[in-house]
Amino acid sequence: MEAASQLQIVYRDIEHLVPYARNARTHSDEQIAQLAASLREFGWTNPVLLDGDCGIIAGHGRVLAARKLGQREVPTIDLAHLSEAQRRAYVLADNKLAERAGWDSELLELEVADLSGMGFELGVLGFTTNELATLLGTADEPALSAAVNEERFLVLVDCGSEREQSKLFAEMRERHFVCKLMS
Repeated sequence: MEAASQLQIVYRDIEHLVPYARNARTHSDEQIAQLAASLREFGWTNPVLLDGDCGIIAGHGRVLAARKLGQREVPTIDLAHLSEAQRRAYVLADNKLAERAGWDSELLELEVADLSGMGFELGVLGFTTNELATLLGTADEPALSAAVNEERFLVLVDCGSEREQSKLFAEMRERHFVCKLMS
């Protein structure tokens, strides 16, 4: 029987979970607040992945959000069958692979517009006010919040390599700057 077919979700005390000390992924206070809002709205849809000894492999941000909400237990899945190298690699792959996904702009605009029309609170989706205004086609309307109407400045950064550009782009997006890659 494959290890993946034997996975079980187990609720564990949040105080017993140990963050991976070398986790390279960071979580801003704003992102933790967004994750907390998502947990409030949708509940737990993605368990925390553990190493078989309560060490967190994936889900550090969700655990921080759960703490912020005062949750005492979180759903977990043990991946004890992974080697140490596989666990360490998965910590990176879990974040990087998701980051490399893209969007179908037309479908995204349609979906956001439909949700807005249904009265759904779009703030829990994780998009900035500016992004939502652009998706809804309301970016030029005067009634938008101050965040949308703030004066904007453009900075062009010349990087020495694609790797340097990728790293800087990720850092700037993490800080919630609107960024575009050019080559």
